Amino acid sequence: MKKQLLIVVALLFLCTGMVMAQKKAITGTVIDGANKEIIPGVSIRVKGTTLSTSTNQNGQFSILAGPADQLIFSYTGYTAITATVGTNTKIDITLESNTAQLNEVVLIGTRSAGRVKLETAVPVDIVNVSKSAATTGRMELTDILNYAAPSFNYNKQSGSDGADHVELGTLRGLGPDQTLVLINGKRRHSTAFVSVFGTRGRGNSGVDLSTIPTASIDRVEILRDGASAQYGSDAIAGVINIVLKKTVNQFNINVGYSGYYDPAFNSKKSVVANQYPHGGSIDGNAVNVDANYGFKIGKEGFLNITADYSKSGKTYRQVHDTTTSDPKALPVNTARRANGDGSSENGTIFFNNEIPLSAKTTFYSFGGYSYKGSDAYAFSRNFLARPDRFPTTGSGALIPVDGVIFNTPNGDSYYNPLIETHNTDLSFAGGLKGSFGDAWDWDLSNNTGSNNFHFYGEKTFNASLGADKTHFDDGGSAFLQNTTNLNFSKHFDKVLSGFNLGFGAEYRYERYKIFSGEEASYKNYDPNGVKAAGSQGFPGFQPGDAVNANRKVFGGFVDFEVDITKKWLIDFANRLEHYNDFGYNFSTKFATRYKLTDNFNIRGSVGTGFRAPSLQQINYSSTFTNVQGAIISEVKIAPNYSPITQAAGIPNLKQEKSKNAGLGFTFKPVPEFSVTVDGYIIKVTDRVVLSGQFSADDTSLDPSFTNALKALHVGSAQFFANAVNTTNRGLDVVLDYNKTIGDNRYRMLFTGNFQHMTIDKVNYPPILGKTETLQETFLSSREKKFILASAPAAKFSLNPEFGHKDFTAGLRFTYFGKVNIYGYGDGSTIYPTVPADNGSGQLPDLYNYSGKVVSDLYFSCKLNKIARITLGSDNIFNVHPDLGYIKGAKGYAYNNEPAGPFDAVQMGGNGRRFFVRVGLTL
Repeated sequence: MKKQLLIVVALLFLCTGMVMAQKKAITGTVIDGANKEIIPGVSIRVKGTTLSTSTNQNGQFSILAGPADQLIFSYTGYTAITATVGTNTKIDITLESNTAQLNEVVLIGTRSAGRVKLETAVPVDIVNVSKSAATTGRMELTDILNYAAPSFNYNKQSGSDGADHVELGTLRGLGPDQTLVLINGKRRHSTAFVSVFGTRGRGNSGVDLSTIPTASIDRVEILRDGASAQYGSDAIAGVINIVLKKTVNQFNINVGYSGYYDPAFNSKKSVVANQYPHGGSIDGNAVNVDANYGFKIGKEGFLNITADYSKSGKTYRQVHDTTTSDPKALPVNTARRANGDGSSENGTIFFNNEIPLSAKTTFYSFGGYSYKGSDAYAFSRNFLARPDRFPTTGSGALIPVDGVIFNTPNGDSYYNPLIETHNTDLSFAGGLKGSFGDAWDWDLSNNTGSNNFHFYGEKTFNASLGADKTHFDDGGSAFLQNTTNLNFSKHFDKVLSGFNLGFGAEYRYERYKIFSGEEASYKNYDPNGVKAAGSQGFPGFQPGDAVNANRKVFGGFVDFEVDITKKWLIDFANRLEHYNDFGYNFSTKFATRYKLTDNFNIRGSVGTGFRAPSLQQINYSSTFTNVQGAIISEVKIAPNYSPITQAAGIPNLKQEKSKNAGLGFTFKPVPEFSVTVDGYIIKVTDRVVLSGQFSADDTSLDPSFTNALKALHVGSAQFFANAVNTTNRGLDVVLDYNKTIGDNRYRMLFTGNFQHMTIDKVNYPPILGKTETLQETFLSSREKKFILASAPAAKFSLNPEFGHKDFTAGLRFTYFGKVNIYGYGDGSTIYPTVPADNGSGQLPDLYNYSGKVVSDLYFSCKLNKIARITLGSDNIFNVHPDLGYIKGAKGYAYNNEPAGPFDAVQMGGNGRRFFVRVGLTL
């Protein structure tokens, strides 16, 4: 097999010297049709080939092409133009502004040379990241997409261990690991982190988009359709393709500042502010500096480099009034005194590179390095409630530690453990692409990415060790992915109205590791079993949790795209993959688009998909030591191959499978206005979730299982399992109006996603599902609500914008629909309930977060040829989610995920943010 592959590669290189047509240098300039200014960074591509370039800072370009070739000129925010070379050696192009990019040529979802967005067989959103980032104080790509794309959702976590430190988004209401992320069309590796505590997507990994600097991105293409048959595992909900910049001879630098001004819930304003740590009246202060520059290499090559640095401070949020007579008041939040978002410091460098080696062969590479250090508060430890979590003398007296343990006015003492993480990410992709023979295109690439996620405990204790040690190395995890692709494609102009054939193969190697922390982060040093063991906040991974697992994946695909007529397009894709840990999977997809008129298209698709269980889910292991009455036992998340898992009757994890269908239309009644409407249904079976904890002392469980737990000194255990079948139904709507009249620009953009998810079935293992109580333990009503709350039932945005010459003003109204989430309950009933304050009985511990509108305002002005300033406010009216508590049960007001007044829903709990950005183009 290897010998045959080497022969194929050798033939490909031999064929690069074949000259199929006489090439010549085509030069020209691209300008804006409205203001007649030059446009740097315009993409120019020879249709049907991989040859491309971009305009320099003077709007000029040069590219080799033959007389019969067609050049496609495209740039985010402008209508694409195709020009035939013919006898010309100089081609000047005028592009007309189209802010919504509704005629942008897209490459995602097709293996042909690209299609105009409104004429694709499946829906694709294009996000101009540079523009979106310039009109908001939101710095992370995930947060920017949350307000720019209708079916993309992201909830900033707080009080959720490692989930506070990563940025995992979802598409069309599914999980964060059910959307495939590509960079320049190549698969991006996921984070090593697994969400296991207090988070949406519990039990999932995913791609951490915060490791990719926004300044390096030309645009983001979001394919809102299942695409496993085209791209492989994880593409159940769709595909996000991040296209990196290619600009040369242009230096861009941006400096930004933002801060939250929230007089409604800033802890500093509380009547019991001395019970809480807090910052200033403006907190969450953040600065960001990024720079981008492209070097020209030869006539058509380039090297584009981006550097990014950002730093953001913590936020502190509490309900201000604690007066019992005030209906809006809540008790003192002793559960999490430091409630709010964590702080972070990021540094990233990214590059994108292409070098033509000949008229038929181009070398390309891209990748980068990212480091993110962050820390967030865990739940508070209070001495009067749990003295065993504090360092004490032999007589039980508290040992004071300055700067860590604090005293309250009512005589209690507390400390707030900090969970620190060091998140390191490295990636490099390189390859060769070109053409040979009768206009066959080929692409050979290798893409390597790795992520290291390391936990530390700070300002905390291992109470069984004493007071001297307050910093702990808790261990962590690492993930590596290496993907090799060889793809071929050819466009046949004379077959019907055009036929494109694509096929190829992929080999992927993945490795996942868990490394243990230092001994003091997990060990019990108290022989009497009285003091709590391990680093409080996040106990370290133990040597028994250490993992070094890998797997290999082989896959092949064939993709047909044919224009039956000039009006009727058909796509058909099939993919077969083999995983050495669970076997084969076959996926197929059919999509079509028909032009009823020149401005009205109907499109639809049906297909199957899959997501392989991640190595993280198969191998994750975590152990917490529990001491009760000198009896030491363990609470364990057991890996899939563990004897405990097998004793519980949990089968080996297998792939999640999906069936999806979509139907929609695009309509452009006038050049300035367009409409796209797309409905969808996605059925997923065997979704992987993390179960609840099963106790070795539960007499209702099968003795074979509880005996296995006791034999291994495990007090309780939980597992990953293919447990849930779900159905998502939804509708995406985009209405866009753009008009330029003289020096004035008018824009009105509406985007909306309306969706509904149902849990069709829970697949209970026989041993763990015998009774209603066991079923509720396996997948509780609370966890079901988390699955359903990955996206609100409705989310839509209205973005009116006006521009006059160098000035732009805009508003953005984003509606986040209603969300329901259960609290923990008090444990006295099977389902989550809490006692009423008046003693009248139990109340459902259900939090109803009503729909809310967030209003953003921004102003932008081009000061001169090189400088631009933007200022504004996100959430200018300081809107918050509803408080997470039961009105008749305020005694359990902090019985939710962050143990604070706000859960991670909708727009988040930080309130109003002001921002200013200054950009220079040199």
